[in-house]
This record gives sequence, structure tokens and C-alpha cells, in this order.
Amino acid sequence: EEFKATVEAHAKFLVANKGRKILVQGNTDERGGREYNIALGEQRAKSVASIMKVQGVPENQLDIVSYGEEKPAAFGNDESAWEKNRRVEIVYQPK
Repeated sequence: EEFKATVEAHAKFLVANKGRKILVQGNTDERGGREYNIALGEQRAKSVASIMKVQGVPENQLDIVSYGEEKPAAFGNDESAWEKNRRVEIVYQPK
């Protein structure tokens, strides 16, 4: 809920700019096994992509990837670091 407006703003931009594509990257913290984290990261990315599709973004503008725990935003073994690593990043692809 906290970032729904941000996701919707990206969706609005993509609807208005049909030539732009994004990569929706799902990430997790280090806890859990590799397969679990890859699946969880994918689920997070698909959730964001789903919101964008409801807003009118066609599937051909969205690519999804899960990095699981492989690309941490923060290092550490505490809730603060784990919270930063549980995320989805929206990366615009070059034209």
C-alpha cells in the first residue's frame, strides 16, 4: 500500500509512452533457501507488474526477473537490512 501511488505513477508514464519498457526486479533478504527466495522475488515482481497491467500497461512493456537474495541493497543481519532487501525495483530499459 505504501508504494501503490508510485507504482501507479510509473504505470501512467508507461501508458503514455508506448515505446518505453521496464524491467521489474524482485528481491529478497538473505533468509530462506535459494529456490524459495527466487520464487518469492518473482512473486513480488509479478505483483507490481499486475498492478501496472490493471492500470493499462501492456505486457510487452514489462519484463520480470527475480534476483532473490543475490543483489542486496543493504548488508547486515538485522531487521533494518532485511527490510531494505525485501523490495521490487523498476528499471527503465534504454530506448
